This record gives sequence, structure tokens and C-alpha cells, in this order.
Amino acid sequence: MDKNKEQKNTRPNDRKVGQAVARPPVVVVMGHIDHGKSTLLDYIRKTNVVDKEAGSITQHISAYEVEIPTPEKSGSGPRPYASGKITFLDTPGHEAFSKMRERGAAVADIAILVVSAPEGVKPQTIEAWKTIVESQTPCIVAINKIDKPDANVEKTKTELAENEIYLENYGGKVPCSLISGKTGEGVDSLLSLILILAEVENFTGNPEECATGLVIETSLDPKRGIQATLIIKNGSIKKGMTVVAEDSVCSTRIMENFKGEMIDHATFSSPIRLVGWNFMPRVGSPFKAFAKKQEAEEYAQNFKPAPTSQGIGVPTESVGSKKIIPIVLKADVAGSLEAIEKEIAKIKGENALFKIVQKGTGSISESDIKGISAGELALVIGFNVKADKSASEVAQKRGIVISFFDVIYKLTEWLQKEMEIRRPRVETEETTGRAKILKAFSRTKERQILGGKVIEGNITQGSTVKIIRREFEIGQGKIINLEAGKVKTGVVSEGTEFGIMIESKIEIATGDVIVSWNVVQK
Repeated sequence: MDKNKEQKNTRPNDRKVGQAVARPPVVVVMGHIDHGKSTLLDYIRKTNVVDKEAGSITQHISAYEVEIPTPEKSGSGPRPYASGKITFLDTPGHEAFSKMRERGAAVADIAILVVSAPEGVKPQTIEAWKTIVESQTPCIVAINKIDKPDANVEKTKTELAENEIYLENYGGKVPCSLISGKTGEGVDSLLSLILILAEVENFTGNPEECATGLVIETSLDPKRGIQATLIIKNGSIKKGMTVVAEDSVCSTRIMENFKGEMIDHATFSSPIRLVGWNFMPRVGSPFKAFAKKQEAEEYAQNFKPAPTSQGIGVPTESVGSKKIIPIVLKADVAGSLEAIEKEIAKIKGENALFKIVQKGTGSISESDIKGISAGELALVIGFNVKADKSASEVAQKRGIVISFFDVIYKLTEWLQKEMEIRRPRVETEETTGRAKILKAFSRTKERQILGGKVIEGNITQGSTVKIIRREFEIGQGKIINLEAGKVKTGVVSEGTEFGIMIESKIEIATGDVIVSWNVVQK
């Protein structure tokens, strides 16, 4: 009895399991764009992410460590959940960021699928759910925005069931929480559900081991160099160690928590940022910490990269005679770069296609501009980055325009317009009207007066016409004069009889057909 009581009162974060101890869960928040993921996290961590994101759309994976207060700390009496830490991953809802979401699900222990009660199930809701199922991540559905007047929880549950997402008490086993990320209603219950699920799943780690985990974001800071955000899945990391992600190496001399504060030590489930990598780590790559620098360097030297497909976007064989529109692309972080590449690959043109000739993270540099071949009309794009002063000066001298964006859909809309402007035009003949000659009146040198009837479209004064006899073109002429009802006119339409004077070297006969046309660029 006493033993059971002792186990019941032991906190999950303190309970030992052999050499391992229970560790805080890493939770990924997923769902359709604008369904309230960032607002929910904002309420939980009492900071504001939405205001910092362009267009109120989250466009990076961000990790936040939240400490759930104990009843003693809160001062508001007992709470329905145990105290502990939870690490949240905030992933973008835009369809372009599917690979980033896949990484989020891979590193996460628990997934929260956020669905808007007013809007219900949307395309990225289904895509997020498929990612969760494929990664076999335990999931909780959070039906959000229940404070809205048009919220319809039962309809949302029905739509979820129709898409094979079966909630508890609704034909399935997926736990569900009704919340309002804006007012905080139901958020305590959601946190309780997370900690209960974490205890059931029994997530553990060994704090005595050297840290291992995954790289979830990378970027290039002009002043500090290459930096990467990591999630520790097991073990601990401290100052003086060396971290390797594939063939990229970094010391822990500059190590920060998710708030950007310098730290000396971190353990499992914590998000950290390391600054000073020798190469840009691949986003999604596993990392390993070493106590000895020599061991870390040997590990990196022995790394063999997996074979990767060349190029992005359209395969080489599909290029054919299409015009290539080159793009120089720089973004703030690798995740944004990856998402933009995916969106660019989707933009198709009949006789043109985009090709990224240069790409990278960090500000647009002078070398980026100088790398553009002379006469090459490349599009230079900066996403959430600026251009160096020297780069702007060189671009101005060369007549190169640098375009900047901070929201991905605005970038893709602009690219679609640019493709339309830059694609090669094809000249085609377009028939505007057909008329049958009913009578030939007179002919003087190369001018002939005729009577006819419009059988299709319009015949217009001053236009050039083809002369068709027995379905073959025998020559061309120009309309000098046009009359309808013995009154001069500029145009006669279908079904109208008319008198016409045509200038042509060909003698036009009764029964011939004249076809008016013009050249258009398409």
C-alpha cells in the first residue's frame, strides 16, 4: 500500500526506469493554416509569436520549452495535471512546408492536430494527419476556436470521422480536447492530456549519455556564422563538448536555449541553438555530441553521404525547347529555402520554366550578384533577408533588380506573373470572320467591287483577307471599302449582306470565300 502510494506521488520527470528516467515529451503542433496553432502556443508560453511572423503565418519550425506550474507555484489550488516540462514544436500549416512538418513529426513524441471549430477539416488537416499516422506518433486532436459564434464542434467531429480520424466517444481512440487558444478555455485540460499520454507512452532517456537528436533548423548569421537549432532526444550536452551532424562539426562554446540565453548544460527534450558550425548542417540530420574533439572529428570524417537526386523542379528531359528563367534564391533559414524550392517546382509554363541556379541562406552578397552570367536575365530573390551594400551597388550597375519577400504565397504569386511576362511569345493567325461572295459586280486594275454575306464572325474595314476557292487559298487582298444597306460602315457582323471593294491581284469569283484574320501573340 505504501509502495503504491509512493509510486503515485512520484513525479514523471523524477521516476527512474533502470538506467533511464522519464523525460519530458516533445510535442509537435500541426494543422491547416490559420487554425490557431501559433495562438495556442502563444497562450501557453505567454509570449507573442504571431506578431513576429509576416502575415501572421508561421514560416519556420520553432521550439519552445514550457514548464507547467505546480499547484504550489500557481497559488490557485490543485490542478488536474502533474507538474513538468513540455517542449512544443510549432510547425507551419501552409502546404509548402510539408517536409518541415514531416521532420517535426519525426522528432516529436506526441502530435497535436489543431482543427478550427468554425472551419472544420481542411486539406492541410488531412495532410498533417497522414504525416502523423505514417510516423506512428501518438496524437491528440485539439478542436480550437470554440469561443467563436460560428463554432460547430459536432460538425467538426463528423468531418473528422468522414476522413477516418476517429475520436474517443466518436467511434475511435484518438483523445480530443475542446479549446480556445485565444481565451485559454480548455488549454489546462489539453496540457493535462499531454502529460497523461506522455506517462502512458513512458518516454525515457539517459541523462548520463552524450546527447543525440535531430537538427530542425539552420541559418547563417552575418556576424556569428552558421547556427543550428537542435532537439535533444536522449542524453545531455554541456560546454566543452563537440557536436557532429553528418559531416558538420560545432563546439558548444556558444550554446543557447530557445529564449536566446547562454547556457552551460542541456538535457533530453530541450531545444538548443549552437553557433559556429564549420559547414551548414543538413536540416533533419541526426546529431551526436562527443566529450572529445578528436572523436568528433573522426566521426565526421567517416561520414558517407547518401546519394541524392540532382537538381530541383522539372527533370532535364522535360525541358525540351522551353525557355529557362534562372533564379538566384537566398533565404533566412534552410527550412524556408526548402519550402520555396518546392513551390517554385510547381509553377508550370507551356514554353518556360524556372531553374534555381544559385541558392543559400543568409543575406544576398556581392558574390551572388557577380555569379550571374553577363546577359542572363536572372531573378534575384531574397526571402526574409536583406542585400549587402556592395551587392546592391553591383546589382544597380548591372541593371539587376533584387526582389524581397517575407510571405511565401506573395512570392509565388509574383513568380507566376513574372513567368507570364518573361515567357517567349508565339505568333499565331486568328480568324476574325468569314464571308461568302454572292456576286461580282466590276473590276478595275487590282480593285474589285463585290457583294457578299457574313457567315461567321465579323468582316472589318481595312483588314487583310484570304481568298478561298474550293477550300484552297488562292491569294490575299485588302478591304478598301465596306457598305451595309448602301451605307459605309466599319464592320459587318454574322448574317449581314454587304457591298465590298477589295484590292487584290487575284480575280474573285462568285462562290469564293473571304476570310479576315490577324496575327496575335500567345
